[in-house]
Amino acid sequence: MKVIGIVGPAGSGKSTVARCLEGQPGVARLDCDELAWETYRPGRPAYSGLVAAFGEAVLASDGTVDRKRLAAAALSSFQGRRTLERIVHPEVMAAVAHAVEEHAAKGTKWLLVEGALLLASPHVDRSLFDAFLWIEVPISERRRRLVEAGLNAGTVEGRLTAQRDLAPPSDARVYLLDGRGSPEDVARRARALLDRIGSA
Repeated sequence: MKVIGIVGPAGSGKSTVARCLEGQPGVARLDCDELAWETYRPGRPAYSGLVAAFGEAVLASDGTVDRKRLAAAALSSFQGRRTLERIVHPEVMAAVAHAVEEHAAKGTKWLLVEGALLLASPHVDRSLFDAFLWIEVPISERRRRLVEAGLNAGTVEGRLTAQRDLAPPSDARVYLLDGRGSPEDVARRARALLDRIGSA
């Protein structure tokens, strides 16, 4: 089995590409955002750490972590982002490692793991991955996609600003993928890269 990180900043189309490929035989998908949300449900490992770091202001009335409040508290500063990553990312990686074992046992051929910070966070265990597809899209196109997804202008600019320094590292395992065009076209290019990786 090959474990492939699907990486790129907000609006690059990570989820769209991964979902298009997921429908193909032998391909499964993990979304690191969804895994992160699971880590800070009440009683889960990251919950108490987030409340201790950012206060009860990040909680909804039912005691769960409100993702919008957490984002407002954690993403407004470099230190806040680093604190969030330190608390949540190791737990996400533990979930990814568990999923890798499960999918290998099931005979999955390709496990696609989508996440914006897989190549940026110091808390990501990159030894779990065989390769990474970095999706490249001009910022103007990413902005348009985020607006079309229903995000307001402030949220869009906040996401673009928070990830303005994201860039693919120089690493033989990182493959650049042109993310422009229709989802079907991008998925075809991604599939061609997966076939190259698989035959290497």
